[in-house]
Amino acid sequence: MIIPVYNERASIELILTRVRATPYEKELIVIDDYSTDGTREWLQQHSAGDLRTCFHDKNMGKGAAIQTGLKLATGDVIVIQDADMEYDPDDWAKMLPLIAAGKADVVFGSRFSSSDAHRVLYFWHMVGNKLITLVSNMFTNLNLSDVETCYKMFTRDVARNLALQEQRFGVEIEMTAKIAKMKCRIYEVGISYAGRTYEEGKKIGWRDGIRAFYCILKYALR
Repeated sequence: MIIPVYNERASIELILTRVRATPYEKELIVIDDYSTDGTREWLQQHSAGDLRTCFHDKNMGKGAAIQTGLKLATGDVIVIQDADMEYDPDDWAKMLPLIAAGKADVVFGSRFSSSDAHRVLYFWHMVGNKLITLVSNMFTNLNLSDVETCYKMFTRDVARNLALQEQRFGVEIEMTAKIAKMKCRIYEVGISYAGRTYEEGKKIGWRDGIRAFYCILKYALR
């Protein structure tokens, strides 16, 4: 499991506790993307046992952290877990069985196809996410409901062939486009979502939305 981290001191200890409580054998790989709020120091003090850490020398972005994590991962199944408590590790129980049973190569956890609890937040974020997903689907010929979701679980074989390039949040679009081109068996399951406000530390912004559309064209037409 790969956990990209940037300035998440308020939640890093809690998310690791939640992850460790899941009933699966796992390796924990945390990539600190040059945090400045004490996260980096906390990880340096607690990097032992089941926790593997890597520290970037400068802030590079979520995509760069995921790329670093993929190079270190050795597990048969890989899932990306944000450190901000927006996503619940208990939802892996809906995703992992599809891969374990040999039905899926990739499983997306959708925030928009679930009856589970969702925090009510920004209307225009929801509109933007759905528009990005629609345009992505048009180019990949998939029928996903949430292309920008953090929860993407895939086999090690898929991970080896991703060859990611995007440094920031455009990595979500890039992964989807490349997975589609690989003709992977893709499933989608509904998950809960406890989104954050910007005051609480949310980082994605409107520039990332514009970049998402660029990435759709870049990786669909390449």
